[in-house]
Amino acid sequence: MDTSEFSIRTDLAVEANEWVARQIGGAIPGIHTEIIDDDGIKVTKIDVQTEEGAMAIGKQIGHYITMEALGLRQKDSNLQDRLATRLAKEFNSFLKHLNIPVAAKVLIIGLGNFHVTPDSLGPLVVENVLVTRHYFELMPDQVSEGYREVSAIAPGVLGTTGIESSEIVQGIVEKSKPDLVIAIDALASRSLQRVNTTIQIADTGIHPGSGIGNKRKGLTHEILGVPVIAIGVPTVVYASTIVNSSIDLMVAHFQKETNKSDQILGMLNHLDENERLMLVKEVLTPLGHDLLVTPKEIDQFIEDVANIIASGLNAALHEAVDSDNVAAYTH
Repeated sequence: MDTSEFSIRTDLAVEANEWVARQIGGAIPGIHTEIIDDDGIKVTKIDVQTEEGAMAIGKQIGHYITMEALGLRQKDSNLQDRLATRLAKEFNSFLKHLNIPVAAKVLIIGLGNFHVTPDSLGPLVVENVLVTRHYFELMPDQVSEGYREVSAIAPGVLGTTGIESSEIVQGIVEKSKPDLVIAIDALASRSLQRVNTTIQIADTGIHPGSGIGNKRKGLTHEILGVPVIAIGVPTVVYASTIVNSSIDLMVAHFQKETNKSDQILGMLNHLDENERLMLVKEVLTPLGHDLLVTPKEIDQFIEDVANIIASGLNAALHEAVDSDNVAAYTH
């Protein structure tokens, strides 16, 4: 099945799966999908089982979990706490799937640029996770039960360090010898609704910059020699996606309000979603106007979602942390 003509730039497996399935008009062979509605939190589990399925959506074979909570934009603190608890639960399922024992050592990598707000998710999470490796190294007899050895670092970006993040992480893995690496990064989405309201967990590792077209050396099991779980949140969307979504809204509006939509919109009224997006990109890209865009409220969004991820990880990694009150363990 050749689906290359339907390919889109997105870091979210759920978007790639939805897009291709819509274009071919049915389910994609080799991909199993399960959707759960948890009172305002939509959980989509995608299991890419075959090479055929992986090629169809442009993602690697593995497990992907996406949690969407549109209410995050209303700063619903109760929803934030429930999402952190749900994240802890889903993350624990990944640990069991990968056979990661309770005593396993964990290294958390916060990818991104702290000085660029939409790209600061990783460093912000690192600031808030509960790190314990130094206690195990310096005073192991004083560490209470229910905590595991966790270390964390934000290695910066190539533009400021001159060193690929994967090279820095490889050096740290060789010296500290963790049993598991957790990589956290900001992602790119093709849906306005999913920006800053969605968290993806994947056991396939991570490729920094892939969502914005950068081909960089990734953090994967093959490269690091240990399992890698990636956690990401879409914080940016392409201008072409915004324009295309606006055209969709206009088409729907005119079709509802008048029977002269063909006269008003002309050819646009008959193009399908894929054709319109290609047209918009054809217009914007040569002008350099297919920009990456982030909402004006990104400052608060990024802090909130970083706290949610840190809280969920603290509860998932340390049995001593109360999973019903995860928000209390960020600082």
